[in-house]
Amino acid sequence: MRFHRVRVAARAPHPRRGFTQGLIAVGDTVWESTGLAGQSTLRGYQFGTDVLTAQVRLPDDVFGEGICRVGDGIWQLTWQDRLALRWDMATLKLRDCVQFNRSGWGMCAAGEEVVTSDGTSELVRRDPATLKPVAVVHVRCQGERVRGLNDLAWSGGLVWANVAGTACLAGIDLATGEVTDVADARAAAERHRRDQQAIMNGIAALPEPGEFLLTGKGWRSIRRVRLVPDRDRGHRERLLAGLSR
Repeated sequence: MRFHRVRVAARAPHPRRGFTQGLIAVGDTVWESTGLAGQSTLRGYQFGTDVLTAQVRLPDDVFGEGICRVGDGIWQLTWQDRLALRWDMATLKLRDCVQFNRSGWGMCAAGEEVVTSDGTSELVRRDPATLKPVAVVHVRCQGERVRGLNDLAWSGGLVWANVAGTACLAGIDLATGEVTDVADARAAAERHRRDQQAIMNGIAALPEPGEFLLTGKGWRSIRRVRLVPDRDRGHRERLLAGLSR
């Protein structure tokens, strides 16, 4: 097991303080999926600015969730609508709408597959062209299930997950389902005392392994962070307890 803390390298505005459900970085563009019925979007912007360069609104009765890039398109999950949308990345025109067999939370492109979460301790490996399920991965940390798997990113050969309701990031070996890495992301957190929904959610892998963009639902900013080793034994035990809550 490897333990990390996040070190914040840069902060940038979070355009329109979106209700973040999914986050990816493609070249110089940050793509974000925002949720809530009547407010859900897919939007693009440059890190460091608060101006949207692209945006498409979802139908008012659809709740947007996780996103990932596959080729020149972006897949976008929906929460309880049992639909997945595929957008043309250049034009934001809808290419496809397919049935989805679970609640949608997070997703990422992982090698030749797409991986999705649904808020439980399970990840689903999927065909990237159709999102049809290929296999279910049961995620555990030292024998205990890790529930609340939310937005996902692929970095350094691991699936990294926001763990809902915590400031923990879990690095998961997709072949075994075992959590091999745990990161304390509290240094990147914002305080929202009066908003219980303003949890950390939104993790985008950057080209350098161990570097990410992190934000949360309705947060004022996005942080660019890097993982650094955590050698505090007592702190490690608290992190593990948080994962198996």
